[in-house]
Amino acid sequence: MKKNKTKLFYIENYGCQMNVSDSEIITSILLKNGYVLSESLEKANIILLNACSIREKAELTIKKRLEQLQYLKKEKDKKTIFGVVGCFSIPIKNFLFKEKIIDFLVNPDSYKEISNIISYAMMGKKYFFIENKNETYADIIPFHLNKNKITTFLSITRGCNNMCTFCIVPFTRGREKSSNPYFIINECKRLYKNGYKEITLLGQNVDSYRWNENFLNENIKKIEIDFSNLLYLIAKEIPFMRIRFSTSNPHDMSDKVLKVISKFPNICKHIHLPVQSGSNKILKLMNRKYTREKYLSLIHKIKTIIPECSISHDIITGFCNEEEKDHKDTISLMNEVKYNYGYMFYYSSRPGTYAYRKLKDNVPINVKKKRLKEIIDLQKKHSFFRMKKYLGEVQEVLIEGESKKDSQYWYGRNTQNIVVVFPKKNNKIGDIAFVKITKTTSATLIGK
Repeated sequence: MKKNKTKLFYIENYGCQMNVSDSEIITSILLKNGYVLSESLEKANIILLNACSIREKAELTIKKRLEQLQYLKKEKDKKTIFGVVGCFSIPIKNFLFKEKIIDFLVNPDSYKEISNIISYAMMGKKYFFIENKNETYADIIPFHLNKNKITTFLSITRGCNNMCTFCIVPFTRGREKSSNPYFIINECKRLYKNGYKEITLLGQNVDSYRWNENFLNENIKKIEIDFSNLLYLIAKEIPFMRIRFSTSNPHDMSDKVLKVISKFPNICKHIHLPVQSGSNKILKLMNRKYTREKYLSLIHKIKTIIPECSISHDIITGFCNEEEKDHKDTISLMNEVKYNYGYMFYYSSRPGTYAYRKLKDNVPINVKKKRLKEIIDLQKKHSFFRMKKYLGEVQEVLIEGESKKDSQYWYGRNTQNIVVVFPKKNNKIGDIAFVKITKTTSATLIGK
């Protein structure tokens, strides 16, 4: 027991679902190397923060959190070491080491080395990371941290090749790498056998998933499995497992994917389709590789092939050289699509990106905030407009847990990824409930 006390680790997640998935990989690796997962921050002597550098605010959050936790280093009879894993920019790395706030850093391609890096840190040696640009962790079975054990995530691709000018992901997570489809399918089957009812397939761009393999028949044939094939295989092999995915890139989404979604009832009818801007000028500056017109054409195609599909978005306002006309183009695109919901931010320049090096962050902060408020306010109206259409309908809901606002209510999501709450009766977590919608807010359906 004394040995375990020196290897108690605690992990906190910041950022996207991919970080949650990575934390599960890290946990699995550490457990296999004799470390013990602590549910208590106070008891652990190895504190890991899974960082995000997508926006400046996310890095500031990590800085603040690390400063808050410094009291743990001062406790008597306890040597606490701090590590940052995940996505981080060069400036944040330099700051954290210079200020002596952390003991080590590990990037997303180097998690298999984390046990050794922690050992060095315990001996007082500062450590960065060891590069491995082709790592997919296909041989690691994640230790699932979600306590409800009903829904979980599974990474199918890592990294990104799209090189959007505002995005730091290709620099923090590297180029695209796809996992073996047979591993993915077997892991989905294992999760289903262990009681999981829903899985979300993750990638910076799931639509770019590609796996090539040579099969020896009479001749050597090269077989390519793309995202539509992968979705088809999982949905067919595990017909009672709900399947979601995130994130899609409008440039790469194919008709084949849409047709597979429409064919299988266990593939959820929701697509997260980041647009970033409604202005062709800004899209070009962002290197988004599609136009406003092509994006709207894809939206029309989705609604034609999957009429019940909900669509969500990411929008960045105040990008370099954005004028009022460009902002109005985004507003008009939102009015045309009327998204179910979205994630909205004002632009923050990220060191290392093309925009940071070559473009001018020349939209005043007060203008950015004003435009962001207009976008958020409009999205609330559109969300409420979409939600009202569910009134009186019966929704199939997977129960995920108790409502945070009222313990007498269950919460779950329908196929469109919309939260539904309803009074408890004889149901339990993991059940499918059929709920008649009687009330709605802009974010939640309420029923019985």
